[in-house]
Amino acid sequence: MTPEPTVPDATGPEPTGPEPTGPAAPTEPPGRLPGPLAALAGVAAAALALGLAELVAVGTGARSAPLVAVGGVVVDTVPEPLKQFAIDVFGVHDKTALLIGTGVLLAGFAAVIGVLAARRLAVGFAGIAVFGVIGAVAALTRPGAGPAAVLPAVIGVSAAALLLWALLAGPLRPAAAASPAEPASIPVRPGAGTADRRRFLSSVGVSVGAALITGAGGRWLAQRRGVATARSAVTLPAPVDAAPPLPSGVDPAAPGLSRYVTTNRDFYRIDTALAVPQVDPDEWQLRIHGRVTNPITLSYADLLGMDLVERYVTLACVSNEVGGDLIGNARWLGVPVRDLLVEAGPLPGADQVVGRSVDGWTCGTPTEALLDGRDALLAVGMNGQPLPVEHGFPVRMVVPGLYGYVSACKWVTELQLTSFADFDAYWVPRGWAAEGPIKTQSRIDTPRVRAELSAGTVPVAGVAWAPHRGISGVEVRVDDGPWRPAELAPAVSADTWVQWVWQWPATSGEHLLQVRATDGTGATQPELRQPVAPDGATGWHSVRVTVQ
Repeated sequence: MTPEPTVPDATGPEPTGPEPTGPAAPTEPPGRLPGPLAALAGVAAAALALGLAELVAVGTGARSAPLVAVGGVVVDTVPEPLKQFAIDVFGVHDKTALLIGTGVLLAGFAAVIGVLAARRLAVGFAGIAVFGVIGAVAALTRPGAGPAAVLPAVIGVSAAALLLWALLAGPLRPAAAASPAEPASIPVRPGAGTADRRRFLSSVGVSVGAALITGAGGRWLAQRRGVATARSAVTLPAPVDAAPPLPSGVDPAAPGLSRYVTTNRDFYRIDTALAVPQVDPDEWQLRIHGRVTNPITLSYADLLGMDLVERYVTLACVSNEVGGDLIGNARWLGVPVRDLLVEAGPLPGADQVVGRSVDGWTCGTPTEALLDGRDALLAVGMNGQPLPVEHGFPVRMVVPGLYGYVSACKWVTELQLTSFADFDAYWVPRGWAAEGPIKTQSRIDTPRVRAELSAGTVPVAGVAWAPHRGISGVEVRVDDGPWRPAELAPAVSADTWVQWVWQWPATSGEHLLQVRATDGTGATQPELRQPVAPDGATGWHSVRVTVQ
């Protein structure tokens, strides 16, 4: 029999040979923006939120702006080692670094939200809402915040949601090319393609530019509404007890040596205020209360009408590493704190005076240190001028011999008499000591680390400090050689640092210079290196140099 012919399978034979060529399959599903464009849309929306929030914060207070408010929460809650790391790395620019870092993280978060929103717009709106809630809650946690503090976050995220919709689903969205597999499923607008993408990118650029202008304008308006004008109108009274003139011999000739008096511009600033408090001197008041027999409330005019004294005092930050520059010496004008406390009448057991800043920060000063005769001041002037705004205008505390974290309250509005047993100031629960006397330290200013010098006489110079105890001697040694006494420049009082110089007969080679100081009690600073926490660093400062 003749075999029946086989019937080909209806599906046909397996294709052979090269596959047909044609347009490549789209990398994104039809109608969806590519990931990079969607990420840009998210970043643009976040930028608009922040910029508009800065403008709104002009009326609600700088601390209510989301970036500042969230940064403030970070400052208050970040683990202490990370906070100290920021100060070690960035020094007086730690707050700027925090704000930039927060902005970068926010940009990353916004980019992710944009990509997710391209898949489903509701997810983008939810992400923006989360950002708004975080900003609003953070603003409400800032001291003195009222219900209006949420407005910058609410208005900012509302604008961000509208922009995100316009960029991803609204009139600014670029048209998508039709897929060959689905020719009728996605209608293509005329002009789709490169022109629409350019229009989209232009819209993003305009949005980011508007955000930057709005944010910068908000900051500018905030400064205009600040207290710079009020500060410039202040005329400080002449002190009844002026600081003595600087003695002959200060600022000896040694290139690179710190000046005896630190200028206001160069004076270090370490505090927790991301937005510098703007305190109107006409509205400022100081309450002295707590465990006292006679509570006192003073105005700025009351303070200026009292007998003011002028003193040179060196202030140091407890975060100052060995050889660090978080220290400065200035001429302060103010009212002796002792006079005010005597008038208030501390009750038995009131061994701590809590200074409270307008932004809620607190420091705890031993009451004894304010009554023992040292020149502790409620300062209104610095180097012959009203206090700079960033250094506490209109009034701050200055206490010789104590690190700033336990004494130097800026923008002070309260002095509360209490006890160390009953209250822990801001830094104490974060692992720092309750009392912080400044340790004896010395620093080599010149020559600098890794300097290349010529053989011959080289001035080695720097500063040493032990405020309220004074400096009786400074010694320098080269490598493991003997200690050599340096020449001390004169100082106004034991409350300031001392400049020193040693003429080194330098010989060729690589050398290690070390310095140590002895304070007015006869105690020499220890060699042992200890970190700044919990009560200040110790150790000898050293500099390695090369002599040709």
